[in-house]
Amino acid sequence: MTEYENSGSEVKARYDEQIETHGRITNMKRTMLHAPKVFDVYMEWYALRDMLAEFLSDRAVSLFAYAISNGTNCLVCGTFFRKILIDNGENPDNPELSETERFLMSFGQELAKSPHNIPQNLYQYLENHFTREQQVLLIGFAGQMVATNLFNTVAKVPLDEVLYSYKK
Repeated sequence: MTEYENSGSEVKARYDEQIETHGRITNMKRTMLHAPKVFDVYMEWYALRDMLAEFLSDRAVSLFAYAISNGTNCLVCGTFFRKILIDNGENPDNPELSETERFLMSFGQELAKSPHNIPQNLYQYLENHFTREQQVLLIGFAGQMVATNLFNTVAKVPLDEVLYSYKK
């Protein structure tokens, strides 16, 4: 992970922005800051999340991200979204789900585990309940989430200390 004190002005600016926006900087982000362009690309996840939140609840977006992260077995992201759900009074191991949330959980798990074998009924739900733009946003967000999970896993990013007590 990068260290603020040993970083150049470009990296320090991103550190400062993260701390100002989120109150801290995660181990994943500190790792990505070895290549600021990579950091910038991955931070577009927030823009996609905000676009999803225009037609889904924040809870639904978190459940979708949690399902994807569990499907890829990403300790960092799975635990991160587990924390969000628990902190919002949810039981991530047995959530009460609406029809749309049930779809998002199933779709997220399936695309993470086996993107070549997503059941037809999930595609049918996607087609029947979302516009083309929304479909593309859901798939694009899922792709960004899988990429984030892959980065954390392959780079062996350590779990943030604030997540320890939320670990499954």
